[in-house]
Amino acid sequence: MIPLAPPDATMYWLSRRTRNDQFLLYCFAESTWENARLREAVGRRCAAIPELAVRLRPDPTGLSYPVWIPAEPDPAQFVTHRLDRPDWSELLAALGRLLGTGVDAGEHPWRLHVFRGIRDSPAPDPVVTVVVLQVSHALVDGRGASRIARALFTGSPGPGTTPGPRPLPRSGIAGRAGRAGLALPLDIARTLRRGLAAGRARTRLAELTAAGRVPPAAPGYPPGVLNVPGEGSGHTVRMLVCRTADFRMPGHSVTVVGLTVISLALQRYLRERGAAATALGAQVPMATPPRPGVRNNYRSLGVDLAIGEEDPLRRAAAIAADLAARRERAVHPLLDAQDAVTAALPALLLRRDVRNYPIDAVPERITGHTVVSSVDRGAADLRFGGAPVRFTAGFPAVGAVMHLTHGIHGLGDTVTLSLHADPAVVPDLDTYAALLRGAVRDVAGAG
Repeated sequence: MIPLAPPDATMYWLSRRTRNDQFLLYCFAESTWENARLREAVGRRCAAIPELAVRLRPDPTGLSYPVWIPAEPDPAQFVTHRLDRPDWSELLAALGRLLGTGVDAGEHPWRLHVFRGIRDSPAPDPVVTVVVLQVSHALVDGRGASRIARALFTGSPGPGTTPGPRPLPRSGIAGRAGRAGLALPLDIARTLRRGLAAGRARTRLAELTAAGRVPPAAPGYPPGVLNVPGEGSGHTVRMLVCRTADFRMPGHSVTVVGLTVISLALQRYLRERGAAATALGAQVPMATPPRPGVRNNYRSLGVDLAIGEEDPLRRAAAIAADLAARRERAVHPLLDAQDAVTAALPALLLRRDVRNYPIDAVPERITGHTVVSSVDRGAADLRFGGAPVRFTAGFPAVGAVMHLTHGIHGLGDTVTLSLHADPAVVPDLDTYAALLRGAVRDVAGAG
């Protein structure tokens, strides 16, 4: 068995309160294989990928962290959807419904959804197959989920997959509970020691910041019209599939280009709604170096979208500079001392904190007005049922604070801008998507 690290357990316990699954979409040319053959091929590949051959076992006593145990892939995890009208608009509606669901990692931590014979897609093919990998966030982060998908659609797990779980010891849950009870005082003492170290680290970081040796923390923003409290009424999605050649600016990464496009479109959208803002920010997950036993390795950065710069080139430069500053601070070693406190926190205390955290409340200042997740998913050499891949997409979760999120996902010579919105807050997502298309043209023209 493999115990969950605290960051991964946090994701699992959060999933009991809100939807936080990851959804990775891959569009393929239509396969000639029958569903039974596809199902058999997927089953064989899943058996070769360690992360797909586990399920989570919680500790009913609550004293210790859940563990990953061996679990053979279940045919029920391969879901073929039949649409009454198999075209792109109906697929988008079906995706919206799908994003409102969640897997139970204690039963199946992932599912594979297949939509066949879809017409009028952004791909050049007359019909396509759309495959969506739904993954529990407790199992992997965005980088890990992309790695799993690559292994699933190439037939080779490749380097970097985590080792498979070891057999369960005979002591079982009762033995673990006993050991957890004995370890609890030691865990509390270790947490206190690390808490003192974290306090010293915060003081030193503040000194370095004041001296100009470390970039200051992101200032945060007052909530806007996209950040109203309360759960939404549903989910809507859109995708803009772009050529990589049209998604470039000299000297800037795809992430910076995407943030610049989003900043222009979001500013114009809010202006049209009569809700113009003086400042806009984006919450951007940044991958961090892997830590032993931890499957979620990232920090969320608050990046200013520089809406005071009218020229796209100057705006992109300002966004790039702020993103670099946020990254520099996020990887500073002094922040590791704060992570060490959570790593030593007893399961009982962390679970209580997650259960009591006010996820439905909007704070006075937020990291950003929208989430922007950017992942390069590599070469377009993936296949499903012998059919080649055309593009990929992803949909960061919406919640009580973030009612509009963006994905930027590269695959081969395509970059897809994905939109995920709560229709109660963004009832006109097509209007916003049109503004994004215009912003892509403006940025490409400026470059």
